[in-house]
Parts: sequence; structure tokens; C-alpha cells
Amino acid sequence: MDLVLEAADRHLLTPYVYPAGWPEGEPCRQLLSLFVITNLGALALYLLFGTLSYYFIFDHELKKHPQFLENQVSREISYALRSLPWISVPTVALFFAEVRGYSKLYDNIEDSPYGWSGVFLSMLSFLFFTDMGIYWIHRGLHHKLFYKRFHKPHHLWKIATPFASHAFHPVDGFMQSLPYHVYPFLFPLHKVTYLGLYIFVNVWTISIHDGDYRVPRLLRHIINGSAHHTDHHLYFDYNYGQYFTLWDKIGGSYKSPTSFEGKGPHDYLRKLREK
Repeated sequence: MDLVLEAADRHLLTPYVYPAGWPEGEPCRQLLSLFVITNLGALALYLLFGTLSYYFIFDHELKKHPQFLENQVSREISYALRSLPWISVPTVALFFAEVRGYSKLYDNIEDSPYGWSGVFLSMLSFLFFTDMGIYWIHRGLHHKLFYKRFHKPHHLWKIATPFASHAFHPVDGFMQSLPYHVYPFLFPLHKVTYLGLYIFVNVWTISIHDGDYRVPRLLRHIINGSAHHTDHHLYFDYNYGQYFTLWDKIGGSYKSPTSFEGKGPHDYLRKLREK
């Protein structure tokens, strides 16, 4: 995040926003800047990719499903916009620790002992590490001690749209993002790679709520896509994973998506039309 902060300071904040006597490295200024940047960035990613997905990928026929709520899209957006600033508070604390040099993020490829291969391997390990972390955190949020208070609001959307992707209770939203932020404190990661992965995970989160169940046949039971996550919303105790089905299979919570078996939401609507 320090790359974004440096660019914001250079091109906008130092020349146009902050008083000249307020040093760029002063902690309070960094915290304030990170809070604004994090919120604007999250808002831009959510609204931009959510809107593109909603209008160009999401099947609007799903809005005719009996479990699609009245005014659901506006309710999803409203809930997300109220939650994002609160989610950003602990997130900014972690970004601040990164900026102050406490993480293992590095600037140059030469700083990696494995060069470009190290960058590629770190991307894979990031995906597998965060997938594992999110699986167990997500599954834990379904425990009766936490579900009603923190995770139930996200399950209000049985037939989700891309705008449901960030419509979490703030505690829920932060907890499920925690593995992304913990990774660079445990393992070396290139800074630009980290920014790219941060954008990717937000887009992926939108994609598994987009109602587009198409997955290459060979990957249907490997990749955790929208079909898997739709069944999670509908049937509650299955498919907690984020990118892969690995941990669901290990944890005994894997469910083959109903849409792959001719029993999904689209099939239900088709049968309704035929009656």
C-alpha cells in the first residue's frame, strides 16, 4: 500500500491537500491518507466491477426467482456502502503497519532470492494460503455463536447479485479479508504483485456472486465458482471455500453444485415457466 500512498502524496496530497509543514512520513497523516485511499479504492472496485458484472454477466432472469427479494439490489448496495468504512478501520491499521516497514513486502524483483520464479510461486502460495484461511474463518462464522450476529446478514441474499459480494456485517467482512492482509507479514511478496492480488481477490469475490455458473468441465470440481457459492447461499452448510474446492473436500463440506445437475435456480425458473 505504500506505493499507492507515495503516488497519492506525490501527485495530489502534498501539492494540493495537506499544509506544506506536514511531513509525508508523519504517522497521523499516513493514517488519515490510508483511511481515505482505502475507502475510495474499495468503493471504486466494488461499484465499478460490481456494475460491470451486474449489467454484462449477471442473468437478470434470476430476479424472477421466488427467493429474490424486493428491492434487493438497492438493499445490497446500501448495506455494502454502510459496511465498507467500518471494515476499513482495522484494514487501515494493517496497511499502516505495512507502510511503516513491518511486513515482508519488497520493492524489486532482485530482492527476492528466487527472482521471477519467486514472484510466481508467491502468487500461488498466496492463493492457497488465503483459500485455506478463508475456509476456516468462513466455516467458523457459521457456528451458532457467531452466525446470527455477524454472518447472517450476508445470507439474507439467497439469490445473490454481484452487489451482494461486499454486503457483509463489518466484522464478517474484515474477518474474511484477514488472510489477505496477514500473508505479507508471514511471507515475502512483491509490492506490485500484492496490489494486483488485492484487486484480483475483490473481483473474484464479485464473480462468485454473479450467477454465471459456467466453468470448464475439467475444472468444475476444482474451482469454487459462482455455482458452488450460490449453493452455499441456498443450502448454508456447503462450499465455504473461496477459490478452490480443496478444503471443502478435506472438511467434508463439499457439495456438487445443483446447477451442474439440472436442479439449480435457472432450472427452477424454467420449470415454473413450463407449468
